[in-house]
Amino acid sequence: MNIFSVLNMLGGLALFLYGMTIMGDGLTKLSGGRLERILEKLTSNPLKAVLLGAGVTAVIQSSSATTVMVVGFVNSGIMKLSQAIGIIMGANIGTTVTSWILSLSGIEGDSFIVQILKPSTFAPVLAFIGIILFMFIKNQKKKDIGMILVGFAILMTGMDAMSGAVKPLADVPEFTSLFTLFKNPILGMTVGALLTAVIQSSSASVGILQALCMTGSVTYGAAFPIIMGQNIGTCITALISSVGASINAKRAAFVHLYFNIIGTILFSAAFYLINSFVHFEFMENSAGAAGIAVIHSVFNVAATIVLLPFSKGLEKLSCLTIHDRKMGGEEEEQQLQLLDSRFLEQPAFAIEQCRSVTVTMAQLAKNGLLKSMELLEHYDEDAVNKVKELEDLVDRYEDQIGTYLVKLSGKNLSMEDSHTLSVLLHCIGDFERISDHSINIMESAVEMQQKEMKFSEDAKKELTVFQNAIHEIVTMAFQVFSQNDTKLAMYVEPLEEVIDGLNAKMKKHHINRLRKGECTIDLGFVLSDLTTNFERVADHCSNIAVCMLQVEEDSFDTHEYLEEMKHNDPTFREKVESYKMNYQL
Repeated sequence: MNIFSVLNMLGGLALFLYGMTIMGDGLTKLSGGRLERILEKLTSNPLKAVLLGAGVTAVIQSSSATTVMVVGFVNSGIMKLSQAIGIIMGANIGTTVTSWILSLSGIEGDSFIVQILKPSTFAPVLAFIGIILFMFIKNQKKKDIGMILVGFAILMTGMDAMSGAVKPLADVPEFTSLFTLFKNPILGMTVGALLTAVIQSSSASVGILQALCMTGSVTYGAAFPIIMGQNIGTCITALISSVGASINAKRAAFVHLYFNIIGTILFSAAFYLINSFVHFEFMENSAGAAGIAVIHSVFNVAATIVLLPFSKGLEKLSCLTIHDRKMGGEEEEQQLQLLDSRFLEQPAFAIEQCRSVTVTMAQLAKNGLLKSMELLEHYDEDAVNKVKELEDLVDRYEDQIGTYLVKLSGKNLSMEDSHTLSVLLHCIGDFERISDHSINIMESAVEMQQKEMKFSEDAKKELTVFQNAIHEIVTMAFQVFSQNDTKLAMYVEPLEEVIDGLNAKMKKHHINRLRKGECTIDLGFVLSDLTTNFERVADHCSNIAVCMLQVEEDSFDTHEYLEEMKHNDPTFREKVESYKMNYQL
């Protein structure tokens, strides 16, 4: 085997992997999201789950893709872990379809039917039909069919190229002796697992093994442990996709891993035990592509039949591996998982997910603010830590919601969804800034506690009035957002103007107390920080309300809008005077 044979083998491998990717993408696009909806509506019947997992995987030609999709549904809370187990088992069965298709390359014979079934005959025809559909037809579904045909043709061409390139290896003693090493079950399984983990596709690694079988140097004794290892290696994709996901999503990925490990151990132990007594003669025979497909199928079907009744046990094992978090805010963490990238292909659904998560973010910001204000009267170290925890969580919400909305903005959105997206983009920044101000207020409370500072009775009364006004405007603004209440939004700006007046009055009153010796400069700095943060919280509440009022007009010139409201709205001054009566210093 010379350098040109090596280049041909690498080129064939590249074509094979690329063809498999193209075909899988085409099949996924052709499904038009229907597969996701089918999985989402899954019943709790384990047998139906297995059949569904096998069917979906047979269509998209990738157990890894199916398992990753399932991890996404569990991650977002749409699917329970118990429902996912059956699908994962079925995905392992569905992936064997690929090995049967690839076994066509090993067909031999001179009859017309056999010649037609050979990839070297039908692959060029499929490629020609596929490229016409893909390049010259405008209908998207027909383009997707063309992509599938071209991908399949490339895949089979790559398979043929690999097979042809490795045939000379049959005469290389070193190559033949290499496969005798793989008869060792541990070594064979390790090689199979590593190969599959690297290319992240058991279908592809089985195809490579089938191509190597064309040399006649691979016996069933060497192929068997490699196939067992390939089933373990395919779990790497789901494990990678679960990084940073929810607890149950991680558990789903580990269910996939444990199913394949336990299945491999049981199947291999039974096989080698029986072989030690019966001595299967075929173990020393050269393996063929069809024989590889048979072993692959028998293993996955048998493993599913044996382990399906113990699906609860697999669930418990994954729960023992991934423990529940013993911390607050787990429900909020789970809510954040609704922003799954798989939902971007369904913009209307994704927008609703974003809105739901943003409402949670708003509530977190509000809780943090109210808790920080409580510290001014009743200091508590646990409450201080809770304010910090909530602010960190709000920051995460803003980052992830913002990133998700930017991705979503590139999709084909309806006018209504476009308006909702604009509101969310504008409001998440205000919620995050309100959360920042809660940290500033908390730090002022900490400073007072450490320095043992206390406000005068007059300052306390004024601060209570100010806090009550802030409580009302925050509650009002967040209700405006969560309930899309534009009528209530009209009451926010008048209260914000009153709060501006309260800020100025409190600072003036503090100067008077300072002159009389009733207050200190240090307390004055703390009070100024507090009132400034309160006033800015009110500004952000105003921004939220104005955004809700303006979005229908596709206009966001806040300054112009507020000037118009203050000078031309006859009820504005009336509302301001009403709030002044409620909040007098």
